[in-house]
Amino acid sequence: MNEFLKTPIEFLKGVGPQRADLLRKELGIFNYQDLLEHYPFRYVDRSIFHQVKDVVYADSFVQLRGRIVQVVESGAPRNKKLIARFQDETGMIDLVWFQGGKYIKPMLNSMDEFVVFGKPRLYGNNWNIPHPEIGVYNAATAQIGLQPVYSSTEKLTSIGLHSKGIEKLISALLPQLRGKIPENIPSAIRNEFNLLTREQAMIKVHQPKGESDFKLARFRLKFEELFFLQMELLLRKHISMRKSKGFVLEEVGDLFNGFYKEHMEFDLTNAQKRVIKEIRKDLNSGHHMNRLLQGDVGSGKTLVALLTMLLAIDNGYQAALMAPTEILANQHFETISEQLKHLGVNVSLLTGSVKKKDRTVIHEGLEDGSIQILIGTHALLEDVVKFKNLGIVVIDEQHRFGVAQRAKMWKKNIVPPHVLIMTATPIPRTLAMTFYGDLDVSVIDELPPGRKPITTVHRYESHRLPVFGFLKEEIRKGRQVYIVYPLIKESETLDFNNLMDGYEAISRSFPLPEFKLSIVHGKMKPEDKEYEMQRFVSGQTQIMVATTVIEVGVNVPNASVMVIESAERFGLSQLHQLRGRVGRGAEKSYCILMTGDNLSADSLKRIETMVSTNDGFEISEVDLQLRGPGDLMGTQQSGMLDLKISDLSKDQQLVATAREHAKKILNQDPGLALPENAQLRVVMEMVLKSRPNWGKIA
Repeated sequence: MNEFLKTPIEFLKGVGPQRADLLRKELGIFNYQDLLEHYPFRYVDRSIFHQVKDVVYADSFVQLRGRIVQVVESGAPRNKKLIARFQDETGMIDLVWFQGGKYIKPMLNSMDEFVVFGKPRLYGNNWNIPHPEIGVYNAATAQIGLQPVYSSTEKLTSIGLHSKGIEKLISALLPQLRGKIPENIPSAIRNEFNLLTREQAMIKVHQPKGESDFKLARFRLKFEELFFLQMELLLRKHISMRKSKGFVLEEVGDLFNGFYKEHMEFDLTNAQKRVIKEIRKDLNSGHHMNRLLQGDVGSGKTLVALLTMLLAIDNGYQAALMAPTEILANQHFETISEQLKHLGVNVSLLTGSVKKKDRTVIHEGLEDGSIQILIGTHALLEDVVKFKNLGIVVIDEQHRFGVAQRAKMWKKNIVPPHVLIMTATPIPRTLAMTFYGDLDVSVIDELPPGRKPITTVHRYESHRLPVFGFLKEEIRKGRQVYIVYPLIKESETLDFNNLMDGYEAISRSFPLPEFKLSIVHGKMKPEDKEYEMQRFVSGQTQIMVATTVIEVGVNVPNASVMVIESAERFGLSQLHQLRGRVGRGAEKSYCILMTGDNLSADSLKRIETMVSTNDGFEISEVDLQLRGPGDLMGTQQSGMLDLKISDLSKDQQLVATAREHAKKILNQDPGLALPENAQLRVVMEMVLKSRPNWGKIA
């Protein structure tokens, strides 16, 4: 950043100390560059005038011409509300100011013709325009063209820095830019895409003369933002590969071969074989492995993880598997212990529920190396948990752990252990390239043979009796059923079925002794949860009434139906995860999405998507469009990006293009030493110094 762009924001005319302080706190605007990068989120065509009679049809901002026929004030002296009756030849509407009325009132001369701009709202049965922009109409100076609209906050608005106020500040800054905005994208790329210069883009994005101006400006600025993000991720990966040392695990020994040849229940799919080859290549490279393993529900990720851990043990190292919940950790422990029982591998479980005396035994076994595989929850992160020689860490459902938590596992050995991160929540390609662009990514895109697609249907509340009838038929065939609720107890603000009411209703509809119920939710004691789960797993109960604690980790092949109550309350990825709890056996399985009658457009889109496809990656793309990257990845990880103008849910092709060009440059010039990349090198040195290396601890 050059010195001009570093200028503190308080030095801009119209700002000063008080406004500068609020700009810093409210919008993170510290200097001129921050203000320039506070881009408009949309534009309004101010060449168009509406009529009062058309306000009722408006779905956004309107611009009116007319006169003030009456001005009144109401309310207590400290909270006076100013109301101006505004009229044109087609009708009348109120303009309302809840704050700042004393400054507005003197200018409301009934002799003048005014231009009013604002967003109408319906209050009771009458339309009004709260806090409109207002000014005297002048035909000679009437604004023609597009006006930018900026995000602001309530505190900033109270000191005049609403959208229009921010626009004035930017308008004061733009004339000072001439020649002070250095170019940062190599000329070959600018020419290939016919990009505006950086200075042109900054001016046109804030003051477009027409639609083509802001489109060209936004394309240039989006490309720049995504290009440098991808350049950063690829550079970090290149530097990490050059510097990071990792254990070489080249021995494929008796444990791996013995399990592979004699104890696997099913043959590996081609996708699983491909992923294991990719992992083995990493483990033989001498570099630290940092690999993300994506796979849909039931695709066999845990088997790949187990084989990877056996490779570590064959080479004299220990392995750890960390899961986000005790239920999932217990599930992994039971499954892996059963699979390895004939091979003499010492597997232990460490969770918050493990008693102190048992913990002491585990800690000793880890330090003397007698425990070869440790499976657990966040308890693995405690400082007291020390390994003799930890070689591989598998992190399941990685998005459930914070970045700093995952980083702690790096410190469990002098040389950081290899890391395999698993997720059953398919990540759209765009996000994988950005959030995990510096990781190697493996995908299991094939389900094991015998897995039948799950039939998903949508039913409204009015169809409950036929649904219950269907459940009874399935149970009488010897099957089991999940019924999942979004809430534990009644909410006064959300009209959704809740777990306890549901449990009582189901108890009445499915009477003993023919139908037995289990109940599991997050507020139960771990031992009570485990007891109820085991009753269901062993077939003692036919119906599991639960909250989303059963979203991951529960494996009951005999369960053939998943009923999701108030399905509109769940996100797409969560619905897909819940659906994945069935379809694990040989029988045909079903997922029934129960909803209320009145669904929002987004809710209906989610339900329709679930009904139409079982493909987790297709579902994840729709989820990205509906929720955006921040919600999809969680705030801890979305904070890594801090994108100013790009939208990963809409700019997917541009992400791929930017990455392709960043990769091309680094392939030709890994050190950015060529003259044409000199400015690029300066920018990247600054970026690498100023931001944490998220990928290293992903």
